[in-house]
Order: sequence, then C-alpha cells, then structure tokens
Amino acid sequence: MTESQLDSIDLADRFDSRIGRLRELAHLNNVDAVIVTAMSNLLYLSNLRSSAGILVVGAKEEMLHLLVDFRYQAAATTLIDKQETPRGLEVIPVMGSYEEALCGVLERAAVTRVGIEAADMTVRQWQWLDGHVEAELVPLVEVVERLRMVKDDCELATLRRAGRLLSEVVPEVLTLAGRRGPEREIAQEIDRLVLQAGFERVAFETIVASGPNSALPHAHPTARELSDGDLVILDFGGVLDGYSVDISRTVSVGDPPAACGRLYAAVEEAQLAAIESVCPGVMAEEVDGAARIVLDRHGLGEAFGHSTGHGLGLDVHELPRVGRTRADVKPEMLVPGMVFTIEPGAYVPGLGGVRIEDDVAVSGSGVELLTCNERGLVVV
Repeated sequence: MTESQLDSIDLADRFDSRIGRLRELAHLNNVDAVIVTAMSNLLYLSNLRSSAGILVVGAKEEMLHLLVDFRYQAAATTLIDKQETPRGLEVIPVMGSYEEALCGVLERAAVTRVGIEAADMTVRQWQWLDGHVEAELVPLVEVVERLRMVKDDCELATLRRAGRLLSEVVPEVLTLAGRRGPEREIAQEIDRLVLQAGFERVAFETIVASGPNSALPHAHPTARELSDGDLVILDFGGVLDGYSVDISRTVSVGDPPAACGRLYAAVEEAQLAAIESVCPGVMAEEVDGAARIVLDRHGLGEAFGHSTGHGLGLDVHELPRVGRTRADVKPEMLVPGMVFTIEPGAYVPGLGGVRIEDDVAVSGSGVELLTCNERGLVVV
C-alpha cells in the first residue's frame, strides 16, 4: 500500500478488526469476557496511551468497556468522539480502586467465566477479584500478544519508517565513538541523536560497552573512556508513533588485534546466515539455529549465550521469540508480517565482544530488511 492509501484507512475499522479477533479467541477459550490489563495490549486494542486502565472485551458485541481514572477520561472520550477507537467502546469512570470498578462491571454483566492476562495480573489482584466476583477467573497466556505478533500494513509502514530513521543515525553514532570519551557521555549523545532524528523517545537504555565491558552482553555505560584496541558495542533504539526499533553495531577503536577481527568476521557471517534463513514457513528456532551453526563452526558456540532475536512492536521485546527450543515455549512458524531483530553475538572475556543487530520483517517471499547499513568492522 502507498502512504496515501494507508492514511485513508479508517482507524475505527482497524480497532474493530482487532477486537473482533479477540472475541473469536474468547469463544475458543470458552470465556464470556477477556480482562485486558497489560498497558501495551490496552493501547493495541483501544488506541489509548495510558499508565493505568482496564479493558473488558466481551465475547458478545454489546460488552466493550474501558475503565479509566480521572487522568485519562478526557483523552478516552476525545478518541471516541474522533472515531479513533473501536466502535461501541464505553468509558467507565474509576472513582475508587480499579478492582472495585471491575467488580461492578462484571457483576452487571452477569458473566460466569472471565479470562485474565496471566502474565500481567498480580497475585494480589487475583486474590481480591477471586474473593469478590462470582465469575470463574481463567488465566490466558499471550492471547493479545499473539494477535500483535503479525503486523498490519499500517504497523509495517511505521516500522519501515522507524527503521530508515534509525539507520540514518548510525554514521553519526560511529563518529561519536571515534572521538573516544567516556561510555556514559557517548550514550547520552546517542540518545540526543535518536531524539533529534524524530523519535519520540529512546526504546531502552542505550548500551555503549568498550574493551572488557564489551564482553558483557547487556553492560551499562560507565565512566570508562574508550581507548586504542577496544571493541565497542553500540546498541540503541527509538520509538516512533508508539513502535520500537533497535540496532547494534560494533566498532574498533584504532586497528583491531587479529583475534578481534576474526571474532567480528564470525559474528557477521552468523548474522548473514540467520537473515538468509528467514522465510514464511520456517520455524523461528531455525533462524536462531542458522546463526548458532556458524558460531559453533568458529569455536564460539559457548560465547553466544542469548537468543538470536526478539519481536518488535509496541514493546521493544515481544513475540516472536527467535531462540533455541525451550520446553515451556511453543515453537513459532514465521508468517508474513512478523517483525523481529537478528542480533547474534560472541563475548570472550579478556578479548571483548561483538554484536551485530538489524531489524527484519517476514515478507511473502522471504525477508525484508528494515535497518540497513554497512556491516563490515568499522575502525574509528
């Protein structure tokens, strides 16, 4: 779709479609309603950005309630008036506690089985509701998250635009590393560049990890100053119109020792193998496996301890998981519209670490790169 065609898509239709799919899942799970408490899921279904709220989605069309306190009532009403929410959404003011307001809604609806988001509702909330409502509480796992996993055309357009913007920041970020200076100051400058590029905020705490710190996969920036011979991991991201993108590059301060060059080449080869493996019908764990095979061949299997990638969207970490097979995780087949990172890494204490990360979308025929820059080892 062109940008003008995307702009013409009715927002209410988009949200109606999402609510309709959730109602279908409510029927499949034999519940009368689904209580949505995770803020990213509430945003996905209602278009309301807030730090508190509950959405009650009934299996039947007449039940669609948004419970919000005074802080968000005007914003919710405005969205409804502008027809930028699902049709039929009713705002329920929360005067006391959210639990009491929810209890009142469920009692009036006379529901018997209610689905709750098992990964979000606390034990305290569960216990309170279980003691105050007659309906059976049914834990649901990743129901809305799985709807979010496959992006629609509008979401893909936003993520493409965000990927282009983030890619444009990379050359300036590499220049920053070439000026040496403390990790913490470089991280702050990267954040400034991300915001200057047009992102509404950074997606996570920016990582600048140099020398021995680069062997720590999720190091926090410190006062350590970059020095000759360092490998430096630069991992940063931004949020555009609510959607997150994420990129990592590794540079060498001055000419790298031969061992560092070999480490980088192995990770680069692993990333390209993983990208080339992306195709509809492939299992996500096979993408992880493609990277792992390469690093194993280079004797770096033990140096790669994290997953190859993670989903991107309203959260910077969401479905699908692109990692090794786990007994507690359902294997995921790739389908068009999935968006995730591909970021293999190798971390060797005493030498340093390398991570190379890009964002991809699964297309109808294979893979679409959302971020794209030169990936060879840059010497700064």
